[in-house]
Amino acid sequence: MKRTKVKELLTGFPVGEEVLVKGWVRTKRSIKEIVFIALNDGSTIKNIQIVAEGVKFGEQLLKDINTGAAIAVKGKLAESKGKEQPVEIIAEEIELYGKADPEIYPLQKKGHSLEFLREIAHLRFRTNTFGAIFRIRHAIAFAIHKYFNDKGFYYLHTPIITGSDCEGAGEMFRVTTLDFDNIPRNQEGKVDFSKDFFGKETNLTVSGQLEGELGALALGEIYTFGPTFRAENSNTPRHLAEFWMIEPEMAFYDINDNMDLAEDFLKYLTRYALENCRDDLEFLNNMFDKGLIERLEFILKNPFERITYTNAIEILKASGRKWEFPVEWGRDLQAEHERYLVEEYFKRPVIITDYPKEIKAFYMKLNDDGKTVKAMDVLFPGIGEVIGGSQREEDYNKLLNRIRELNMNEKDLWWYIDTRRFGSAPHSGFGLGLERFLIFLTGMTNIRDVIPFPRTPRNAEF
Repeated sequence: MKRTKVKELLTGFPVGEEVLVKGWVRTKRSIKEIVFIALNDGSTIKNIQIVAEGVKFGEQLLKDINTGAAIAVKGKLAESKGKEQPVEIIAEEIELYGKADPEIYPLQKKGHSLEFLREIAHLRFRTNTFGAIFRIRHAIAFAIHKYFNDKGFYYLHTPIITGSDCEGAGEMFRVTTLDFDNIPRNQEGKVDFSKDFFGKETNLTVSGQLEGELGALALGEIYTFGPTFRAENSNTPRHLAEFWMIEPEMAFYDINDNMDLAEDFLKYLTRYALENCRDDLEFLNNMFDKGLIERLEFILKNPFERITYTNAIEILKASGRKWEFPVEWGRDLQAEHERYLVEEYFKRPVIITDYPKEIKAFYMKLNDDGKTVKAMDVLFPGIGEVIGGSQREEDYNKLLNRIRELNMNEKDLWWYIDTRRFGSAPHSGFGLGLERFLIFLTGMTNIRDVIPFPRTPRNAEF
């Protein structure tokens, strides 16, 4: 007999049918000779109740079926006599695949802190909370591909091992095959990377943007979606050393087109989650964040506010607030500033444009004032910046001057600069950190809880 998933059984499967389900026991209770088992197979946050008559099954079998055990159940689907579920299964056969000793299995029926569950990340998928989070994560990953595919974008795989530093921050993980006990050095006493695997210094990528631009300047519109890495020693609830980025790049888009796409994209993903992950979102809303669904629906109903960086500074200065970080033109905005603008002043998502060039990356297009660039940051309630992007500098001389201003290595970027010599065109793009967006979407407060196995300073478990 073919296995049927719990989700299917709970959404209109014919009563009276013989069915086979397989899953993990969430709870077990007994009333006289009847044993009630709540079974979950991961397809939905909801369990299906198994009703097993003690006389049909050996005492030892039912004794071994505890929370966490994996079982297969064959039986008849019947209308449930209880109010909590529409149907239940009257068990005829039960096979025990794997026991879970209640003396040592850590996920017994009780509340567990998110901190504790991070320590047993290999098992936390089995909880309602993380089952919900990772089903939502899957749905959003699928929706990202669907959104761009339906718009005619091409999915471009950009390299994970790279010889360039897109952001110029220098916080990169080095990739090497050199023998640490016998490191080759040149005449200056520096590491001789010519002896390394690639013949040069290489790192894990911080962004696929630069390579993405090359694709966009031929294919028109592309997007990347893959892992990125930052060797930033930050132990905050908003930072990871390994995370996933979505980076579209579009030829012939100016900064306004870029903002329009970013807003439409975020609303599409939010709508997709509300329409396809309702049960999981309602669980998270009820258990962790009572205003979650209301906040998601609010995003869909309201246009994003668009202001310049200069306007933002004026608003923050006029607020009368005492800020932990000073508010001055030329300084980058901090989370406290961003959240004030979104949550208190405008009470809606905000897109800030035209930042000072000194606090933005070399590739952003210079405005006519010579002081600011065509950058944009999208700010969301609860998290601050969720998207960062810009119109890219398409002018060869301006790009080259900016690289030299920052004392960057021209030789490493020869291929990127070269694209401005042959059929250069206006183009734009942005980056969305998947985990940052999932924090907003799930109501979680720590980024470690929206990625299966978080990589943070001094932590590379599992």
